[in-house]
Amino acid sequence: MDFLTTKLTLDTIRQELVRLEDSIIFALIERAQFARNANIYSANYFESMGFTGTFLQYFLHEIESVHARVRRYTSPDEYPFTKNLPDPVLPPLQFPQLLAPNAINVNDQLMSIYLTNIVPLICTDADDSNYGSAATKDVDALQCLSRRIHFGKFVAEAKFNGPEHDRYVALIKAQDRDGLMELLTNVDVEKRLLARLRRKALVYGQEIEEQDKEVSEAHLRIPLDVVSNMYERYVIPLTKEVEVEYLLARLQHVDKA
Repeated sequence: MDFLTTKLTLDTIRQELVRLEDSIIFALIERAQFARNANIYSANYFESMGFTGTFLQYFLHEIESVHARVRRYTSPDEYPFTKNLPDPVLPPLQFPQLLAPNAINVNDQLMSIYLTNIVPLICTDADDSNYGSAATKDVDALQCLSRRIHFGKFVAEAKFNGPEHDRYVALIKAQDRDGLMELLTNVDVEKRLLARLRRKALVYGQEIEEQDKEVSEAHLRIPLDVVSNMYERYVIPLTKEVEVEYLLARLQHVDKA
């Protein structure tokens, strides 16, 4: 939240993104200690308990309802997965207007990616009946990933107001999606990010034992390349999709920047 009270720059945003990397890695490690427990993702398994949809959907809505009441989703860096949430019971906070008005939320896409491509890689394909614990860790991981991906809006805004401002304005007015994607992409930064994630996964994922042993994949709590591959295949592309959609939606505000 501190970055919301400072001048919006790529440096301040990157500092927040680096901190989120740690949160995401630890959230995935925590989820990996439980089996996949596919029943919590089945829409029919818990029908007798009086709610529709999956247990994870039910659990998310209940948690997000509490968070909504304490105004979590009034913050411009937080986005819920569920709808029909209650109004806050706390008085509103005044955030600086860092972003142009928008309604971009890609959590449905993130949910699909998480359940289809991430959970099966980090969890054993089994059922240990720890449904509540597994769903709790799912929520933690999903919320961290969502916050990270939607930070693309702040990245896009900072770049829009940077040295390439005129080029961004021209591309936005032309609604040139491909041109914006190319201008937003920094291959060197992405390579450094992936290398850093691999190093962090190696350090954070180790099983610490009494005797010193050479670290190998067998001593890691999640596969070594899961996090870096997840970023490369899903997190970075989805973040850049958010950036492009945000800039395209900024058309009516470009002359006010």
